[in-house]
Amino acid sequence: MRYSSQVKPISYLKANAAEVLTDLAERREPMVITQNGEAKAVLQDVASFEETQETLALLKILALGNQDVTAGKVKPAAEIVARLRGKRATA
Repeated sequence: MRYSSQVKPISYLKANAAEVLTDLAERREPMVITQNGEAKAVLQDVASFEETQETLALLKILALGNQDVTAGKVKPAAEIVARLRGKRATA
């Protein structure tokens, strides 16, 4: 996704805040806000932000799992299933 079409100065945001929020929700694309010609902030709708946070959380879980595999902190699935079945049989 290219953000060049969604770059606006802060003065535009100040003058058109309601329109900007509506546009963000409809287009679901982030907007880069500039100040004195430099990118200073990124605005996005809440739904997109929540999706991004969920994706980051899942990626973190995967990374932690990969660290466990690399560190040898894993057991074969068959061993775990057998252990669980043994607990269920004794309960």
